[in-house]
Amino acid sequence: MDNLREYLNEGERAGQRYALGLPRQTPRGATGAALGQRAGSSLEFKDYRDYQLGDDLRHIDWNAFARSDQLSVKLFREEITPHVDVVLDISRSMALEESAKAQAAVALTALLVTAAANAGYGHAAWLMGADLRPLPNGSARPSAWGDFELEHRGSPAQLLARGTPAWRPRGVRVLVSDLLWVGEPLLALKPFTDGAAAAVVIQLLAEADVNPPQDGALRLVDAETEQMREIDVDEVVARRYREALTRHQQNWHQACRQSGAIFTTIIAETLRQEWKLDELVAAEFLRVI
Repeated sequence: MDNLREYLNEGERAGQRYALGLPRQTPRGATGAALGQRAGSSLEFKDYRDYQLGDDLRHIDWNAFARSDQLSVKLFREEITPHVDVVLDISRSMALEESAKAQAAVALTALLVTAAANAGYGHAAWLMGADLRPLPNGSARPSAWGDFELEHRGSPAQLLARGTPAWRPRGVRVLVSDLLWVGEPLLALKPFTDGAAAAVVIQLLAEADVNPPQDGALRLVDAETEQMREIDVDEVVARRYREALTRHQQNWHQACRQSGAIFTTIIAETLRQEWKLDELVAAEFLRVI
């Protein structure tokens, strides 16, 4: 863990530039309370809809009924708990040798919780490996977090689909992962987004993940199973790989749209050079301070 500590500190410093916002589809409310799009029980009026059997009679607008002889129900915005859960994938694919991905993943997680603290949000950091478990002391500032390693050998493909911890309802959830595992994205996303006010999926890739080398024979070692395979990489093989990666990203992007989550891809080396998170700022998930 000592080799990761400096990256926690690096991310905490970079996070001082940002404060957590809320995506534009989840408007902020007054007096510091954040308000969601779903109908809830807070006091801020949102809209009307036609009465349906089983609706709470207390929400019927009787004045409108007297004018139009039509029953309509008032809808209200629900409060969003000012809390963020950040989930870090600790699979071994996140910590490949000669890759900046592990350092960037640790630093980015630290940045996100620092931005949450800057916005007055509570936070908790989670580790996604053999199970979903709290990062030791993960509700404190990143420099005070306990030890952990990115060394899980299995795939997280089925982990989220099996269910999630008792996360704070109507909070914000963020997943940091390379997403380089086989599985239906929507099956993982549904339990991740259920009950959340906003959800963000950050695909963190190394430059070599996006642009593999094209210099002849390579020995590939599966980070999860340690199986080895010798392949000859040329322009054709590299192109097929990039096409497969693009399809994989499109599947995740579509699943995020269906589940109401924000999806973005970040390159580890570029992130640590610039600490610019323009897409997340444009989506109003982060704001520069």
